[in-house]
Amino acid sequence: MNPSGLGAVKEFDNLIALKFQLYNSLFTSLPFQKIEKTGILLSLFQNRCEESYPKGKSPVQIVEDFFGSTEGFGTEQLQNDLLFRFIQYAERQVVLFDALEDAGFNRVNDITGKGTLKQLEMQVSQNQKEEELREKLKSFAVQPVLTAHPTQFYPEEVLGIIRDLSKALGKNNTEQVNIYLQQLGKTPFFKQKKPSPYEEAVRLIWFLENVFYDACANIMVNLKQSFPDIVNVYKPVVRMGFWPGGDRDGNPFVKSDTTWKVALALRSSILKCYYLQLRKLKRRLTFKGIEDLITPLEQRLYENVFIPYRQTSITKQELLDTMYQVRKIIVEQHDGLFLHLVDNLITKIHIFGLYFAVLDVRQDSSIHKKLYRELERMSLIPEGYNGLSDTDKIDWLTTHTCDLNGISFGEATLDDTPGSMRTMKDIQMVNGEVGCNRYIISHATSALDIMQVYALFLMSGWKEEGLTVDIAPLIETIDDLLNAGKIMEDLYRNETYRRHLERRNHTQVVMLGFSDGSKDGGYLMGNWSIFKAKETLTAVSKQYGISVIFFDGRGGPPARGGGKTHRFYASLGNKISSSEIQLTIQGQTISSNFGTVESAQYSLEQLVHAGIANELFSQKEPALSDDEEVLLQNLAEESFVAYSRLKEHPRFMDYLLEVSPLRFYSDTNIGSRPTKRGTGKMTMEDLRAIPFVASWSQLKQNVTGFYGVGTALQKVEQSGQLDRFRQLYHSSLFFRTLIDNCEMSLQKCFLTLTAYLKDDERFGEFWRMISEEYQLSVQYILKLTGHEHLMEDYEVERKSVALRERIILPLLTIQQYAMTKIRELEAAGAEDINESAYGKLVTRCSFGIINAARNSA
Repeated sequence: MNPSGLGAVKEFDNLIALKFQLYNSLFTSLPFQKIEKTGILLSLFQNRCEESYPKGKSPVQIVEDFFGSTEGFGTEQLQNDLLFRFIQYAERQVVLFDALEDAGFNRVNDITGKGTLKQLEMQVSQNQKEEELREKLKSFAVQPVLTAHPTQFYPEEVLGIIRDLSKALGKNNTEQVNIYLQQLGKTPFFKQKKPSPYEEAVRLIWFLENVFYDACANIMVNLKQSFPDIVNVYKPVVRMGFWPGGDRDGNPFVKSDTTWKVALALRSSILKCYYLQLRKLKRRLTFKGIEDLITPLEQRLYENVFIPYRQTSITKQELLDTMYQVRKIIVEQHDGLFLHLVDNLITKIHIFGLYFAVLDVRQDSSIHKKLYRELERMSLIPEGYNGLSDTDKIDWLTTHTCDLNGISFGEATLDDTPGSMRTMKDIQMVNGEVGCNRYIISHATSALDIMQVYALFLMSGWKEEGLTVDIAPLIETIDDLLNAGKIMEDLYRNETYRRHLERRNHTQVVMLGFSDGSKDGGYLMGNWSIFKAKETLTAVSKQYGISVIFFDGRGGPPARGGGKTHRFYASLGNKISSSEIQLTIQGQTISSNFGTVESAQYSLEQLVHAGIANELFSQKEPALSDDEEVLLQNLAEESFVAYSRLKEHPRFMDYLLEVSPLRFYSDTNIGSRPTKRGTGKMTMEDLRAIPFVASWSQLKQNVTGFYGVGTALQKVEQSGQLDRFRQLYHSSLFFRTLIDNCEMSLQKCFLTLTAYLKDDERFGEFWRMISEEYQLSVQYILKLTGHEHLMEDYEVERKSVALRERIILPLLTIQQYAMTKIRELEAAGAEDINESAYGKLVTRCSFGIINAARNSA
């Protein structure tokens, strides 16, 4: 049974499943052409899908049989028009289900139970861990970093409707629900053009203003109430990070002026939040001695936010000084009346400063390498530099420099690199040092990659003693993860870089990429390689007196490091540094796990509890022993062999391009970033992890979330060690979470959708490989866990998945029907398929399919 118990299942059945059936009937009032008939026909089509797949029928057969028995749709145009109406109807059913789950969140989830701050308070008290908590909170923080990765298929207008609809559903206000559903019917899901990087940033700033502004403060306030003598408001436990406008890796549309513009937007946004809260506070604080303090501050905030030409310098300390004066008067003269409201605003100023969220800058190492080749060509560095060994290059970089001020390379991306470094300095002057103090290097494979960036900062105008920037390597592939310890040890041995780390409080941030790790090595090997890299990096950093902070690049699905994320952090044990929890929160996951104040606060509490409990109560979840690590290493290696065989199959890329909707991903216009790095023919190396994983998800095959697990466990059984893994499943939270997340991936598979390919001349063998591994993985995971069905411990989530999958079954069918038609047209020589009706059907189906899964991209 799931951890929430029978009560949660009952609440889900009553508040979500039953209400969905009731409110679904209101869809006949949506303002679509022939909407009532569309709803009836969609229901018939859904039933036909459910009846036909068990009989072995293909999507094409199902669609053709349906139209063959339905009058009035005798032409291809009429048939496609109805299929488009089915898509519109079904994707709005998904919105209704999302809103119902949001509305029932506090009833279905135990918001004061396991993994919450309330449980932490009880645990600390019972175990008398107050002093340990005090010490932990001196350095611990949780930092979710919002990114603009293209996984959010809901436009901001629809997200707003979901929010309002959720509130109306929570109040059972049927009249209001009906109005919002009508608004939903008139609101398009599809954007005619891609958003700019700045527009992406504005979309996510909405979440900062409307969700995280209150959720983060609530956590700090609750912690302070529970541990008044331990929690220090000057050291917030939760803070926010931000990538839109700063992440230029593979996105040529992000420029230095974009970064600057987004930084100003973040500043303006947080000042607006302070202004609006101060206005509300002023209505309560009508006491003598208060107005003379608040009114001038209110006026200055107003001018900074709403009158650009009257903007004046304002500092975080100025805000705090004023509010602490107000607090003093209230305590000493007015019996502490409304003190909690004042403290709430003070807490927020401590958390968000003038920057709201830390704006990171990221660029790929290949751009830096290209820049150094150009520097040599322009004789700005010695001739032959790029032919030197890494050691000799680093020696030169630490003893020489050049001035790039006023230098143009004739290529926008290259000019932007030193430009972005200068912009970081400008942002720190306006938003404070914390506002933009980290530069991330994608595909960092050596100490040289970090040292070349360090030198570029100096070439761009920074002084060595004043370089207030953390330079963080992003390590992603299996080989690089294996080599991570050597990369950082080489770096720590460099005297110049060691001096830099001394000025950065002896702290080094290392980012680890779960998405590309799983793409490169498969589910088990990707996750295990990161676990081992963290162990190695922790030991190496400790040896050199460095505190390492791990920044996890996680996506929504288990294949990209998502799923039960907080349980991974709770399971790390004492061999892995856990001074902070930093992780990316991307597109779809932002709205599904952090879409409301309640869900965001719950999710953040789970992370806070996991990070603290991992250290204070680690004896309850001991670290893996050496023998257990050997077991998991062998398991990961076996899975890697199986996954590599699949990846090296000659039909691998053809299958993705011709059977999955991969090549249509960029047509969804949900993000500014291209689907792949570089130009030319799409290759596995250039392919971005997000569309890669999302394409398998839409095929309902979720390869990167399970492939190789079944084969590895079968090998374990053949060697007589399955019982040892059964014991490990029950004793190790890390391994248990790894398997539980895999179960989620398997639960969302539906191989029957593409079973028509099993005897296909081109793709039959490849499809059968996936099908056999899927069946093997289900079989052996059930053997391992002793369960009767997948996700047995998470019954509410299992029910949610089942209902969502039923809603989108027509969309899955339509998408595969259209993909089959496209293959037929291309075989006959057709071109420009993306703009055809079938291409548009594929693209439009993606929205409902991805949104229904909530964490599939």
